[in-house]
Amino acid sequence: MHPAYRGRQPANLRLYADEMWSYVGRKQQPRWLWWVQNVATGQVVAYVFGRRTHATFERLRQVLTQAGLTVALWITDAWWAYVDRLPAEQHVEDKAQLQRLERKHLTLRTRIKRLTRKTICFSKKSFFHDGVIALFIHHFFFQTAEST
Repeated sequence: MHPAYRGRQPANLRLYADEMWSYVGRKQQPRWLWWVQNVATGQVVAYVFGRRTHATFERLRQVLTQAGLTVALWITDAWWAYVDRLPAEQHVEDKAQLQRLERKHLTLRTRIKRLTRKTICFSKKSFFHDGVIALFIHHFFFQTAEST
């Protein structure tokens, strides 16, 4: 979770949610980064790694719940995990609004070679794959909040 949200409980949090594909070992072993961004500030709030399933989305929701964050509105694409697990009054499907979060996908793919779609650089273990991406996210997206 983003350091700016530790100890604070913003009311009526509105989040962009999206997932990003990569793989470990070979393309038949997909690994997904699920993350959410605050609509108002553009900050990445939280993220989890896993498969593209309901269970991984529920883990992301648990991270937010454990941090004491209440989400008033989720803005997502039409992926079935969002449709199945979110109440209709809290969910908006709008791919066009996700451009800011999609831009962060491009930043990751540009800076981390193992996320490039056509590459010879890849992780052989999930531990290293997730660790490299998590370190980059903390350094690139969370660093400014920690230093203030």
